[in-house]
Amino acid sequence: MTLSTRKDFYKFENGEKPPLQFSQAEYDLRINGLRNIMIEMGIEATVLTSMHCVSYYTGFTYCSFGRPYACVVTHDHAYTISAGIDGGQPARRSSTENIIYSDWKRDNFWRAVKSCISNADIIGMEADHLTIVQQSKLNEFLSPNKIVDVAPASMKQRMIKSNDELELIRQGARIADIGGFAIHDAISVGAREIDIAMAGRDAMEFEIAKSFPHSELRDTWVWFQSGVNTDGAHNPVTTRKLVEGDILSLNTFPMISGYYTALERTLFIGEPNKESLKVWEANIEAHELGISLIKEGATCSGITAEINSLFEEKNLLQYRSFGYGHSFGVLSHYYGREAGLELREDIDTELTSNMVVSMEPMITIPDNNTAGGGYREHDILVLHDGGVENITMFPYGPEHNIVNC
Repeated sequence: MTLSTRKDFYKFENGEKPPLQFSQAEYDLRINGLRNIMIEMGIEATVLTSMHCVSYYTGFTYCSFGRPYACVVTHDHAYTISAGIDGGQPARRSSTENIIYSDWKRDNFWRAVKSCISNADIIGMEADHLTIVQQSKLNEFLSPNKIVDVAPASMKQRMIKSNDELELIRQGARIADIGGFAIHDAISVGAREIDIAMAGRDAMEFEIAKSFPHSELRDTWVWFQSGVNTDGAHNPVTTRKLVEGDILSLNTFPMISGYYTALERTLFIGEPNKESLKVWEANIEAHELGISLIKEGATCSGITAEINSLFEEKNLLQYRSFGYGHSFGVLSHYYGREAGLELREDIDTELTSNMVVSMEPMITIPDNNTAGGGYREHDILVLHDGGVENITMFPYGPEHNIVNC
């Protein structure tokens, strides 16, 4: 191919499409929901650039590696925009049309986007994801009269799960439990965090491959922490060897087609001391209170206030690590989530049917304290017309999670 024949962007439908995680009707429903948002806001075309939005509306979860990707939606058409390095995989994994941009000329991404929206005057975008540099490119190449932030409205749409989404999330919670039991069985004095984590990850990936044979297997992971490494919820796994008396934190995260679920539990190797047991039991009391508060009509801030009061009574509120829970759906440890459905003081969102939210209180006691360590429990709850369903089955508390080696 000569320089003169290379294209700025092109289509490459290579091979047959595997079954997508959801039906075409499900993805059409999501994009039509976005189009309703666009009508309400007077938007002619929307350019979504975040991993979670592209995945939610099209089924394609991209791997950026520094390159831009998008889902472009007009009132008549929808496209994914992908880089040539991915070949035909984005077309195979998109519920929409796909356009590939080449890298032989700078900004071919924006030329591909322009080809989808023509001369749209009012353009929607995600203000919480588009960088200053890329927004300047949007203005340069698309020349809109007005740009409108659709991120908050899209987030509200994603908060309400379809029945198909709820079933996938239930399966994810089941697989997280499988990883948890594999980790529990692997715990022993002298074992390294990484060895125990691998046992849980492998068990989950085997089950995902069995239960979802057409899915892309990637990004499932475990954070198994011990001792002082339990002080943060997102502390990476290390090669530290477990010793008798350690506080442990078990965290399993299966990923199925962009959908993340989680199981998190506090454990000990051998009997915890009296002070540690007291803190652990207090966090479990907060966990159970929180579960009882999750129901239709409750607000994120209201739930938070009641759990705060319990911790304050026990003189533990100053050790709270973060909010008490969050939404589930298309999210991951390296891309966004529905921040408007987090259980924090500053969020007043009202819980309603078909939302999914976790309850996960955590308190961190400094290491120089006899009870030093991070204490955390985590369950996933589904709200529906019949009430609230706890889909986490792995047990919590001293009766189950004191491991005697």
